Amino acid sequence: MWNIAFNTFKEIVRNKFLYLILFFALVFILFSIILGRLTIGDDNKVIVDFWLAMIEIFGLIGVLFVWSQLLFKEIEGKTIFLILSKPIRRWEFILWKFLWFSQAILLIILFQWIVFLFVLFSKQISIDSLILFSILFTFFKLEILLSLVFFFSTFMSNILTILVSMMVYFIGHSFSLIIDLIKQVGGKEAIYWIWWLQLLFPPLEALNIKDFIWTFRDFSFSYFATNTIYSVFYIVIILIFSVLIFNKKNFER
Repeated sequence: MWNIAFNTFKEIVRNKFLYLILFFALVFILFSIILGRLTIGDDNKVIVDFWLAMIEIFGLIGVLFVWSQLLFKEIEGKTIFLILSKPIRRWEFILWKFLWFSQAILLIILFQWIVFLFVLFSKQISIDSLILFSILFTFFKLEILLSLVFFFSTFMSNILTILVSMMVYFIGHSFSLIIDLIKQVGGKEAIYWIWWLQLLFPPLEALNIKDFIWTFRDFSFSYFATNTIYSVFYIVIILIFSVLIFNKKNFER
């Protein structure tokens, strides 16, 4: 089992696209500072919003176009037969793969956070508590996306997995907009069904709090606790369904 975990981490580290992500993270140090100086108004807010957006975007690229490729190489390649021929259970394969991919996501976020701290200190920008929670929630959003990639990859092709995962990701951010549009056209019954449909999608909109940094919006501790528990619960449920489908999957040589 540890060999699988080590090989997974080694594949991630050797991926050239990962280093490209880290390179662009360094490039955006200079770009964010220049952007702040060219902005009329509160340049600190622009820099913070820009960096938080970049952390999420680089994470999205990593999950969708790097992690999904590595996962499909195992599922669709011959290595899956070698792994499953060993005395390990399929749920262990899914769980360990997910944990080590999660570790890679965490390392990317930590690297960008260190760079982000350098920018904050160089610009003498105060670290609001919502900045820390926003980064934590970004990690949860990427973990949710990763669990969806695992789930869809058990019965979809690589391209479909990426497209459907992206669709779920964007829909999860858009429920308030959908409800507002329905209210404008007067569809009260449709709003009721939208509220129920929202339960099937991840709470990504609730995790998107970077727009409220340095505002008068007061978030209670229960808000962060509730959404953290909800996110973990959603990830666990998706992984359970992934394991159930993966257990019934037949691999033809």
